[in-house]
Amino acid sequence: MMSPADLPATIPIFPLPGALLLPRARLPLHIFEPRYLAMLDDTLKTDHRLIGMVQPMENRLHDIGCAGRLTQFSETEDGRYMITLGGVSRFRILREVGGFTPYIKADVRWDGFERDLEDEETDPGFDRQTFLTLLSRYFTAAGLSTDWESLKDADDELLINSLSMLCPFEVEEKQALLEAPRLSDRRETIAALMEFACRGGSGDEVLQ
Repeated sequence: MMSPADLPATIPIFPLPGALLLPRARLPLHIFEPRYLAMLDDTLKTDHRLIGMVQPMENRLHDIGCAGRLTQFSETEDGRYMITLGGVSRFRILREVGGFTPYIKADVRWDGFERDLEDEETDPGFDRQTFLTLLSRYFTAAGLSTDWESLKDADDELLINSLSMLCPFEVEEKQALLEAPRLSDRRETIAALMEFACRGGSGDEVLQ
């Protein structure tokens, strides 16, 4: 667990559409582009070992991302890396930093996301059975499958955050899940996204 004093003012940025990282979650990544191999080499030389995951837009980056600490990595015979980032805290980009690195670096602010550095969240208002029923409908509509027993037993945060990261939502939808202030807000957002998908992506009300 990192403290606010451990968080650096400047971090490398990895813009990757659809790759959502959340605090206390784990994100596996396959690194093969030369610029991101350079980023990884430089990150390994730091004390914090943080990489900022950000959703890109057409002409710029979203302002809010989530930093992950490099916790696992292995190198393949052809020089690629399989890594795992452990989500630490969300951040807000202040400005991109110029320099000689082939990848983006940015000055960031961490204030406003202090809760990310604390213990895992709970969701007291979570109606798990109703949520799992909706999830089953969504998985059927999307042609997905899962280990339902594991989902039933998962803690609130692990369940909601894992689904937020793994479900095939659009980039802007992933960003909305990232920016949700509390776990309960994220659960309400993902439920709304699943309900929308079950309706075939239309805003029409479902007839009862």
